[in-house]
Amino acid sequence: MGAEMPSFDIVSKVDVSELKNAVSNSMKEIGQRYDFKGSISDVQLETDFIMVLTEDDLKAKQVYEILIANIVRRKIDPKVLREISRESASGNTIRIRFEIVQGIQQEEAKIINTEIKKSKLKVKSQIQGDEIRVSGQKRDDLQRVIQTIKALHLQTPTQFINFRD
Repeated sequence: MGAEMPSFDIVSKVDVSELKNAVSNSMKEIGQRYDFKGSISDVQLETDFIMVLTEDDLKAKQVYEILIANIVRRKIDPKVLREISRESASGNTIRIRFEIVQGIQQEEAKIINTEIKKSKLKVKSQIQGDEIRVSGQKRDDLQRVIQTIKALHLQTPTQFINFRD
């Protein structure tokens, strides 16, 4: 095998320890806020989702805003959370589940691949599970691919890792 070409991977990963910090900081903030005195508001991190439990839609919106602010403070893209269910729970409360989005789904991987091809840059991209490997002769082309992907405004937050020269 010859010399490796410069390459990098496009991934969608969440730093779970940072997410844990964001959730616990949100709970601390809720506990300290005057407008939440006597409120039943709770945010819990489960394996692949975050559960919010609170009294009503107004509180739910406030809890969500606190959570997102803490997530952003931890340098996590807020797009990692996607609401998957909202239901009435016991004692006049609302339970909301937010999926934690990890990995690039097939539909978005195809969109990324198509855009890379359309860019006419001399690079190769291949889908590997829920990641995409991009390789090419020139570093500049790889940098342009990153700019192209950033400009797409995908549903899934993406990171660019494993740069190899």
